[in-house]
Amino acid sequence: MTDSPPADPQPVAPYLDAVVAYGLRGPSRFHVPGHKGGSGADPALRYGIGERALALDIPQDIHGVDAGPSPTPYERAETLAAEAHGAARTFFLTNGATQGNHALTLALAPQGAHVVVQRNSHASIVDGLVLSGGTPSFVAPEYDEDLGMALAVHPHALRAALAATPDAAAAFVVSPTYYGIAADVTALAEVAHEAGVPLVVDQSWGPHFGFHPGVPESALRLGADAVLTSTHKIAGSLTQSAMLHIADTGRVSVADVARTLRLLRSTSPSSLLMGSLDAARRQIAVHGEALLHETIASIATLHAKIRRTQGLDVLDGDVRDMPSVGGWDPLRVVVDVRGIGRTGYDVADALRQRYDVNVELATHAVVVLLIGMGEDPVALERIGGDLDEIAARLRRPAGEGETLQAPRVPDAEPVVPPRDAFLGRGETVDADQAAREGRIAAESIAGYPPGIPALLPGERVTEPIVAYLRALVDAGARLHGAADPELRTIRVLPAGFDTGDSLRA
Repeated sequence: MTDSPPADPQPVAPYLDAVVAYGLRGPSRFHVPGHKGGSGADPALRYGIGERALALDIPQDIHGVDAGPSPTPYERAETLAAEAHGAARTFFLTNGATQGNHALTLALAPQGAHVVVQRNSHASIVDGLVLSGGTPSFVAPEYDEDLGMALAVHPHALRAALAATPDAAAAFVVSPTYYGIAADVTALAEVAHEAGVPLVVDQSWGPHFGFHPGVPESALRLGADAVLTSTHKIAGSLTQSAMLHIADTGRVSVADVARTLRLLRSTSPSSLLMGSLDAARRQIAVHGEALLHETIASIATLHAKIRRTQGLDVLDGDVRDMPSVGGWDPLRVVVDVRGIGRTGYDVADALRQRYDVNVELATHAVVVLLIGMGEDPVALERIGGDLDEIAARLRRPAGEGETLQAPRVPDAEPVVPPRDAFLGRGETVDADQAAREGRIAAESIAGYPPGIPALLPGERVTEPIVAYLRALVDAGARLHGAADPELRTIRVLPAGFDTGDSLRA
């Protein structure tokens, strides 16, 4: 008689199961929250989210959920997530990947430390440096001029940036981008490790990476030392939930990250968010490959349909031939609309107004559709038809439409550390005046989505930067972080602010 193979623990969801057991067995609740499982909630709220959701909204430190003998169901849930993603330690986050970026900058870039940061990183990286007091040196990604689309950081560029920052404590890069462009993480990790620093990868847009051969491998398995995944973006958890994974390389201290997370974490984390992370981990670990297989096949059909529409094209695996690109995520359908003589903003507005179709992102050149792991193939067939109809309605005759070139983010000049600028004694002045005088920004301003800053605290305000940001507003984007969303005014440091000789002086 042969021994049976050990049972795979991934099909269970210990935290979610424990929350459900407590929430629905009818316990007497002499604890927060005040809605008492729903009986004390407003009737409209009960109707809107349902009695079950309210019953499962329970506090921290419930015995048998996240309190009691170790390992608790919560501890087992994070352990299962670490095993599924190949991490030494995984932390559940209830304030999105933003919380993870803040924790990592606090842990790796404390007061006075220098780090190398990809210039088009999410705004939360620089916000984290405002909190920590670290100073960034930026490395620019490659750029596609035609589409106005940032690609990935080339390993040669990272090597040069680290050489120019010999005391760097870490390197922070993004993979994949909003457009599904993945970096050559293996090469970037080799460069970072040769320089003696850990590589941190913001993989927020790739929580499904590594779970199907048709999508890129997870950065953690390619050599990264810490990786963020925004589980809610694609992998099915609730909005605002994410995971932070630490590798077993020893280059990032689990204890240091746990310490900084305690500083940032609410003492009342949402059981609904954490339960959804446990469930999403189970689904992707057990059924992810099958769900992705079916969805990728449906996306290929959608690509063919889009290409049959005159004037429309779509990015596909050919992007791997672009400089610095190490992979491509098919769950981002990037539709090139330049051939109909309209902008992506025009097409996105028409889709919303005509069909109530809401896209993830529009730019001058493209519209980006974000696809979920188990997307309905009927919905994908329908959006192909919607795009065809909108293209027919908006298409301008050849030569009559102006195909706008996407503006490139102007280079910015760092002058003082982000923390000093953001927390300094700022003042609000006319934006044109600030540019003429070369004042130093005291706020972070990014076109949103995708939330990538064009101007950071501590950088000099210039006329090209002001013109670029206003062009985004005119085209239909919104400015995240700007005190004045139309950029008539801007918050800056006082005139004559003593910057010293340089950032590193």
